Amino acid sequence: VFFFFKQKTAYEISACLVGSEMCIRDRLLKKVNFFNWKKENNSHEVAVVRRYHLQDREDYTRYNKICGIITKMVNKLKELPDNDQFRIKITQQMLDKLFNMGLIKQNSSLVECAKIPVSAFCRRRLAVVLQRLKFTETIKEAVTFIEQGHIRIGTDVVTDPSLLVTRSMEDHITWVDSSSIKKKILKYQNKLDDYDMLA
Repeated sequence: VFFFFKQKTAYEISACLVGSEMCIRDRLLKKVNFFNWKKENNSHEVAVVRRYHLQDREDYTRYNKICGIITKMVNKLKELPDNDQFRIKITQQMLDKLFNMGLIKQNSSLVECAKIPVSAFCRRRLAVVLQRLKFTETIKEAVTFIEQGHIRIGTDVVTDPSLLVTRSMEDHITWVDSSSIKKKILKYQNKLDDYDMLA
């Protein structure tokens, strides 16, 4: 009912457009290909989903929303005076947090915060980090190994490929002791000992 009402209202308004206003409207509509606009607007999302092997496309939406929130925060902070104590405190907290998460390269400027893309979050996903650290050749392969329980961070076995890895967590990523993949790698490197064979 609501949609019909809106549709009827739009029709009544368009009927009131006459002369030059109608011409302007028609020219503008002819220049916009709504099908291609939707396709092009979605192309970046599709590229990111494929490149980083996102299994749930909602992850892209979540990352995108967080990027938007960060940008808004940065803009709000920039409105405050440079010597404002609240701005200084919140800015440093945000820089430290984003740096520790691995989303920015240095925690010295708000400029980097405002430019964080969705791909920055994707690069911190466990599957992507594994591929970068040469645990696997591809991200897809990393996803499989994680889901099969071959990877642990510290003492905890992780089975979620989408886990965001912080800088400190990255140093503690390794194979599960009982992993058959680990044994194959050690055997290939001639480092498999009796203890590893019993594990």
